[in-house]
Amino acid sequence: MLADLWPTYALALTTPRLSLRLPSEAELAELAQLAARGVHGSDERPFLTPWAEGAPEERARFVLREHWHQLSSWTPESWRLGLGVFLHTGQALGVVTLRSRDFTVTREVTTSSWLGLEHQGQGYGTEARSALLTLAFDHLGATDATTEVFPDNHASQGVSRRLGYHPDGISRDRRDDQVLVSDRLRLTADRWAASTPYVAVQVTGLEEAAAMFH
Repeated sequence: MLADLWPTYALALTTPRLSLRLPSEAELAELAQLAARGVHGSDERPFLTPWAEGAPEERARFVLREHWHQLSSWTPESWRLGLGVFLHTGQALGVVTLRSRDFTVTREVTTSSWLGLEHQGQGYGTEARSALLTLAFDHLGATDATTEVFPDNHASQGVSRRLGYHPDGISRDRRDDQVLVSDRLRLTADRWAASTPYVAVQVTGLEEAAAMFH
């Protein structure tokens, strides 16, 4: 089995409505086609990733390249776990990513995500991020989780507030010939432990995959 050779394929996070896991080939194609149909309105640019530029096929291929790059570049010192987000029926909703560099020393992770436009506004983003944070804090031993979001990305800002993130400064990035300022937000393990869980999360397959994170 593939999970015997690449143990994160055995890892799954399950919430009341969602299953988060590395996608199969067929599921990856479904996620790529979902991104091709759009992840935000045509009059918006809420991400550094240029989702609105180019043809739908380019957006689909971007999803494929990102997935394959994350797998091929993985090391215990620098990893990016991009999990497909699926309803229990198997329908693809989007991708959430947990990443870290020098995790055994910093104990810090960063999250990012996208959902297909037709699946937004239904609480899936908060539920999926809560599952990632459960993995990070309760199972991997993270001390901090950060995220970066544009001030006018109200949906992502709302997810972060609901989960207990606090302001942690700004970041400045280039997009085309512009400098864009994002809010940097931080959630500590202490704040996470003191909060009421947003949803129940079941983590399976971590025993097999644990060595890949350390």
